[in-house]
This record gives sequence, C-alpha cells and structure tokens, in this order.
Amino acid sequence: MRVSRLFVPASLAQGKIIELDDESAHYLRTVLRLKKNAEIIVFNGEGGEYNSTVIEVNRKTVLIAINQWSNRSVESPLKVTLGLGIARGDRMDISVQKAVELGAYCMTPLITKRCAVQFKGEKKPQRWLHWQKIVHHAAEQSGRTIVPEFSEIESLFNWINRQHGLKMFLDPYAPTSLAELTPLNWEVTLLTGPEGGFTDHEREMAKAAGFIPVQLGKRILRTETASLAALSAVQMLWGDFGNRNIG
Repeated sequence: MRVSRLFVPASLAQGKIIELDDESAHYLRTVLRLKKNAEIIVFNGEGGEYNSTVIEVNRKTVLIAINQWSNRSVESPLKVTLGLGIARGDRMDISVQKAVELGAYCMTPLITKRCAVQFKGEKKPQRWLHWQKIVHHAAEQSGRTIVPEFSEIESLFNWINRQHGLKMFLDPYAPTSLAELTPLNWEVTLLTGPEGGFTDHEREMAKAAGFIPVQLGKRILRTETASLAALSAVQMLWGDFGNRNIG
C-alpha cells in the first residue's frame, strides 16, 4: 500500500508533534482523506523525509507525530536550471509540474517580448503562489525530498546574464543538437520561450550572454512540449535517465 507524502514548510525532527496549517490540514482531510493513526511521509524540502503518524484529525486541528528519519534522495546528479518563458493558463502549469517530476533543480518564470500574460495589480504574486503550490504538490507526488527553487517572476533581460554551466536556448532553426554538446561540472541552464517563441533581438541577446541555440529535431514544438522534451533529453544524455558520466 502506497503511503501518502506531504510537504510541510516547517522545522522537522524525530519525536516532534506538529500542527498543520489550514491549507495542509484541508488537503490531508479532504484530498488524502486520512484518519487518525494513518501513516504518512512528511518532508520540508531540505533533504530526506520522515515516516510519521496522524494522531488527531478534526475540523479544527490536524496533528502529526514525526517518527523515523530517512535520508532518501531521488535527485539527479545533473543540476538543471530552467528559464521558462511564461505561457498562458494550463500550458505554464503543465510545464512547471512536469519540470519538477523530471528533476529540474531551479526554475524562473520569465517575462519576454511575446509573453501573452499580463500581470496587473496583485496578479503577479497570486500567479507566482499558484505555481509555487504546483511545485510543492509535484514534489510530493514524484517522491522528491528536495523542493526545486522557484524564483520570482522576472524579465529575460535581468535573468539571462546571471546563469552558469552549459547554457542553451531552444530554437527550431538552430544548426546544433544537444548530442553535440557536453556540460561541465554537472550544470545545465535551459531557456525556453513562450507561445510565439523568442524575437530576433532576444535570440541575439541570449547568444551574447553565452547561450547556445539548440534544436530538438526538425519539428516546431509547443512551448510546454519543448521544455519537457529538453529536460528529458538532458537527463538521458547526462543525468539520471541514462546514468552516464560527464566531465
């Protein structure tokens, strides 16, 4: 029987009893439908996890007893930073969710010239919190004990010059494929565009910052397909999908 997992943004220690916040308590009661004495795994995203027990469930309070520590990890040796050109609605949600499942280490939602999403008033922090929750739930589902960093929304211009490792941006017309490249120090930075792709100016700006244009075959992929295909490809070439060594 599979034991449910729950992300808890709190300090955890064996023997401690924690009270869940309202949102986590609601999730445990109504989504997981766990009762008193149920087993559950809790983690705070800093590494490892705890086998735990639900000791009280009612409409006001959910208490969990923290039991045995497990230093379990499913992280890839490849550190993948992902810059995601912001797409509309479910497309962005899917990209964020699946990037966590595929082992992304860090993600930043990027505003680009062709970004079709407008952020007015409180919409920017609300949208960021929405994506952050997707990150947490994807980590729960996929068995990760390290929660990927999900950075604040920022412009491509501000983000692009701070990146490290083998830096690439996806371009269906590029002459170079992923298989022709080799990362150093287990670091890769992937940049993917929004619907409509990058402008010529953004392509030139990326190249000037050291990003290499790469293609994923001859077909033009939707933005949510491109980011997930690229993540899968780098994990197969250099990460834990293919279990290969790199220099």
